[in-house]
Amino acid sequence: MFAIIGIVVVIGAIIGGYLMEHGNLAVLMQPAELVIIGGAALGTLFIANPLPTIIAIFKGLIGIIGGSKYNKAYYLEQLKMLNDLFTHARKNGLVKLEADVEEPDKSPVFTKYPKFLKDHHAVYFVCDTLRMAITGGVAHFDLDQMMEADMDVHHHEQAEPVAALSTVGDALPGLGIVAAVLGVVITMGSLGGPPEEIGHKVAAALVGTFLGILLCYGFIGPMASNMTKINDAEHQYYNFLRIGVMAFIKGSAPITAVEFGRRVIPAHVRPTFKEMEKNCKGGGA
Repeated sequence: MFAIIGIVVVIGAIIGGYLMEHGNLAVLMQPAELVIIGGAALGTLFIANPLPTIIAIFKGLIGIIGGSKYNKAYYLEQLKMLNDLFTHARKNGLVKLEADVEEPDKSPVFTKYPKFLKDHHAVYFVCDTLRMAITGGVAHFDLDQMMEADMDVHHHEQAEPVAALSTVGDALPGLGIVAAVLGVVITMGSLGGPPEEIGHKVAAALVGTFLGILLCYGFIGPMASNMTKINDAEHQYYNFLRIGVMAFIKGSAPITAVEFGRRVIPAHVRPTFKEMEKNCKGGGA
């Protein structure tokens, strides 16, 4: 939502300021310049990246509209999920969790939390770790190292689309200059014509530079920054899962292990202890 508001503000401020100086909006309407800049930018994206990265970029751009899902209500639900899972394991023994981690979509614990099941990587992240703990023979430190390695690999994969989008954004001013140079070439071929025609062609050439800079600093750059923040929020969520799961595996009581996880939740979305306790006891988020 805020991304849409920001885009409207950027467009409104630029057009509003331009009209305040009695600018002619028709001059800014240069489809050929957009074709040159947009097509070249898309082409560089295809040249530099494999198909999965390109798909991830467009998914990330769509995700910007909805923003990050990792708010306080989401964390409250995940705290309750961990508490139910740990309580179930404490009452029935860790071995009884084998059926839950092998088929989480059929687990009586996990099926109560469809948002968690929808995040397939988070499901594997938790279940694979618990599976290793159930089989035994793996030290706590090694399990923690496994989870950290998993987090690092996933975070690196999520950062690749952002880096690719940033590269395209950085190239846009240069592509705007390319469009402007082509416009100057066309202008030079019309030097013998009427002054109005030459002025129109010069203006069209300058619009190319304007569009390249605007797209870079007004849209693509901020979008890449937004995607980075969403990825960081996801990384913090996986760290929350890691801390909670490892605390339970090391022998902490369910509510204590959940509290370990709560303490690493970012402050602006972290539930209070009373909110967590009420929610875990069935009070609801």
